[in-house]
Amino acid sequence: MGEKTGKVWLVGAGPSDAGLMTLRGREVLNKADVVIYDRLLGVSILAMIPPGAKKIDVGKSPDQHPIPQKEINRILVREALAGNRVVRLKGGDPFLFGRGGEELDALWENGIPYEVVPGVSSAISVPAYAGIPVTHREYSSSLHIFTGHFSKDNEISLDYAALANLRGTLIFLMGVASVERICYGLLRAGMPGDTPAAAVENGTTARQRCVVATLETLAGKIAEHGIHSPAVIVIGQTVSLANRLSWVSNRPLYGKRIVVTRPRNQSDDFCEKIRNLGGETIAFPCIETVPFEENKMAETIQQLDSFVWITFSSVFGVDVFFEALRRTGRDTRALGSTKIAAIGTATAKRLEMHGVLPDLIPQWFDGAHLGKALAKSAEPGDNILIIRAREGSRALEEQLSRAGIPFEAVPVYETHFTAQTEFPEIRKSIENGEFDLIAFTSPSTVKGFAQAFPHLSFSHCIAVCIGRETAAEADKFGLRVITSKVSTVDGMLETMINL
Repeated sequence: MGEKTGKVWLVGAGPSDAGLMTLRGREVLNKADVVIYDRLLGVSILAMIPPGAKKIDVGKSPDQHPIPQKEINRILVREALAGNRVVRLKGGDPFLFGRGGEELDALWENGIPYEVVPGVSSAISVPAYAGIPVTHREYSSSLHIFTGHFSKDNEISLDYAALANLRGTLIFLMGVASVERICYGLLRAGMPGDTPAAAVENGTTARQRCVVATLETLAGKIAEHGIHSPAVIVIGQTVSLANRLSWVSNRPLYGKRIVVTRPRNQSDDFCEKIRNLGGETIAFPCIETVPFEENKMAETIQQLDSFVWITFSSVFGVDVFFEALRRTGRDTRALGSTKIAAIGTATAKRLEMHGVLPDLIPQWFDGAHLGKALAKSAEPGDNILIIRAREGSRALEEQLSRAGIPFEAVPVYETHFTAQTEFPEIRKSIENGEFDLIAFTSPSTVKGFAQAFPHLSFSHCIAVCIGRETAAEADKFGLRVITSKVSTVDGMLETMINL
């Protein structure tokens, strides 16, 4: 036993769409030492798990239970007694057929503190994503949720006669394998064969499919369309509204799975925008940007007066520069009349957060165009300070050299190729080609992705690149390259929509 008992948070992760993870659930997850997770979590949820947390996969699939429930309970107790902050991450809501109560029993018996964070249940959210309200004043005033799992003796304990007379909406979770027997039981009990019914597969994800039928034809339609688990079965009059109220397919990136390769600390906003447009994200950070410990910023700051221009080629470079300025006991007043150039609008916005408005932003957001713009704007003899990465494109310096403009390039950060490999589910999705687009926001993200999959053929991969330099790097690896007309994340989104 550890010196101090930890605590367990039983967290419902929702139905798979990362946008449906609750704020409280995400807050708890971000502070976890250990995460014990299930099979039904989507790849976008898995990507939320902190990289430093210990990860334990206890996923169970139909007819295959690699880790018994008693063992899961034992793992929870063990990790908590070791003094850890433990998150038990479960699909949907932990108390709706999630065996959450059994796990809390085990914690209670061992005197381990716990907290429950409810999740959005697939019983309600998945029909909603298919345009099916589970209740409606004109069609159904009650909702009834059942498990579709049969017992070991091949029976399901349902009072079909009572269900047939409810006149409410019936929801069956985990019921695809049992749908024929469920429908037969309801029909035999007197429920009309023309009662609207539907099956929604992979609800709330880009792979969502909805089959609308009747109670009499549902089992056949499911077989005909190859609907598989996970799927939610809905039976009742509100299903008749599905075609009229369907909304998911109206979003411009509906059905698209997009691999986002940006560093973890820069990808959240991009992923959220993709989700808002109806796409599903596969977060696969290919690089990590860290300060270059041997940089010469302290000495450079002492000589700021000798520079007429300072150029910034990334958001991270801005942060490192101003942190170095702070450490030397200075602030923006040290810049005096120095002019500031930014490679693009994102870098310009970060400068504004530090109280500085850039004097120059090129029309095209890359090093070559920044160099050309500076060559036109600088006076002969102007000395230019370049805040840059340790390695990367030298296009900016090349343009200044051609123009005969003096400059000093100071590397303040470096890029490490740290592709996400913690979750075999994410890697497998990419290796199997289960995506539509890959988003690259820098040449280094392309290199990192190629390094992570050295044996993968890229000829079928459509790469949406933020600018020409990134596109040129992607072209080297044989990707099908499409370059954003505007070198911003929003420009990339517009390009995706136009595709």
